[in-house]
Amino acid sequence: MTDLVAVWDVPLCDKVHRVEFEHGTTTGKRVLKLDGQELVRREWMFKLVGSELFEIKGEDGQVLAKCEITINASTGFTYEYSLLVNGKQLKKFREKQSKAMSTWVVDMDDKMWRIALEKETLDIWVNGVKADTNHEFADEGTEMHFIVDDDHKACIKTISSGNKKEGIVYSLIVNGKEITESFM
Repeated sequence: MTDLVAVWDVPLCDKVHRVEFEHGTTTGKRVLKLDGQELVRREWMFKLVGSELFEIKGEDGQVLAKCEITINASTGFTYEYSLLVNGKQLKKFREKQSKAMSTWVVDMDDKMWRIALEKETLDIWVNGVKADTNHEFADEGTEMHFIVDDDHKACIKTISSGNKKEGIVYSLIVNGKEITESFM
């Protein structure tokens, strides 16, 4: 029997991480899982409210985000659960991420590929692995060339929108075909 009370998806540069939280309101049990792996297990806690702190790390062990699950009493014997990522509520964090990162999901050779561009560093991530890139100036902006799965040529083009509020426009081309941006 599971006491699963909340599931959150956290979009980061490497991938979308899944956070699952179980809370036994009669036993005080807390189980925190990240991407299916158990990070925290506490049994028989007498204090049912509080918080759990954890970090989301990349493949190389680098901390990508610091997180906190808060447990607050609601009406009666019910509880409210929220996730803070880098000190922000998940909704606000996602809004910030969408401004700092462009993401595309590509289906090639019966496999899904998540390609993410960190706009500040211009790092490109392919299914959680930082891609080797070749940057070139082009007529209208810049192009960042890289390879997906050893044989698919990809390029992220950056051009000015001509609109100060819109800023730079990023587009992904894989094997000569433009891919629509995903927002997760």
